[in-house]
Amino acid sequence: MSDNFDEKTTTDEVLRGQDLSGKHALVTGASGGLGAETARALASVGAHVTLAARDLAKAEAVAETIRAGGSERQVSVTELELTSLESVRACAARFLDEEGSLDILINNAGVMGCNLERTSQGWELQLATNHIGHYLLSCLLVPALRAGTSARVISVSSAGHRLSDVDLQDPHFESRDYDKWVAYGQSKTANILFSVELDRRLAASGVRAIAVHPGMIMTELARYLTPDDIQDLMSRAAPGNSPPSFKTVEAGAATSTWAATSDSLEGLGGLYCENCQVAEPATDDDSITGVASYALDSESARRLWNLSEGWVGEEFALS
Repeated sequence: MSDNFDEKTTTDEVLRGQDLSGKHALVTGASGGLGAETARALASVGAHVTLAARDLAKAEAVAETIRAGGSERQVSVTELELTSLESVRACAARFLDEEGSLDILINNAGVMGCNLERTSQGWELQLATNHIGHYLLSCLLVPALRAGTSARVISVSSAGHRLSDVDLQDPHFESRDYDKWVAYGQSKTANILFSVELDRRLAASGVRAIAVHPGMIMTELARYLTPDDIQDLMSRAAPGNSPPSFKTVEAGAATSTWAATSDSLEGLGGLYCENCQVAEPATDDDSITGVASYALDSESARRLWNLSEGWVGEEFALS
């Protein structure tokens, strides 16, 4: 890539000189943290941004803060609870009815490292929130994405995908023992596999899908974690090496913002990006950089798509 960015690059640096006037973006999990910063940055260069969140009061507060940055900033708020298929469908229906077209979808919301919890359908919470809800939302919004201009779907994954592939035989821990980090890892791998298959199905219509790793940032995503959990994650993420340094929120949101807007990614998709660059393949050393080969496997991506259709009870051929 030609962009001269790295792990310290911020959202404002990524967007310097850009004009997103006339474009519409929807950001999930936009009531705080990376989602709020991503929304602020996109709105600051002219995009109309819809903040999707389960806590409407918090999202409205973020929207007011963004509007206070300039009277020209267009921000709206919509309710979205990713573990509820009814809420996801209602959110998509409202957007299609009220807006029609969408240029940037950033699937940012997520949970991390929680103890075993299940949704009303019996799904493991991290996979349900991080993957299944976003899968359904993205597929339902395809008509709006096709109506957009060179639309992109950005799914916020993680270097944590290297903690586990998706167990396609027992994704919801019905037979195997539950491990919060294995569950988190497979949900983040699912984000990448979803991007691979969504991109395959939509590339011909000009819609591209990319997964990103934001870096280590202390946000509400870590709300379930104890100090021991953080130490456990660090030891798994970088065994034998110094733990990765934490990024600011502005730097953490930069890669998803870059992937959504960079001209250097025009015509590309099915990628995993980190530090505002396309990631290299992971190596066998203890580094946490790079993308695991299983996360880009086209057959696994297809199988996960088929499972996801069964979970949401709806088929999405798309291509």
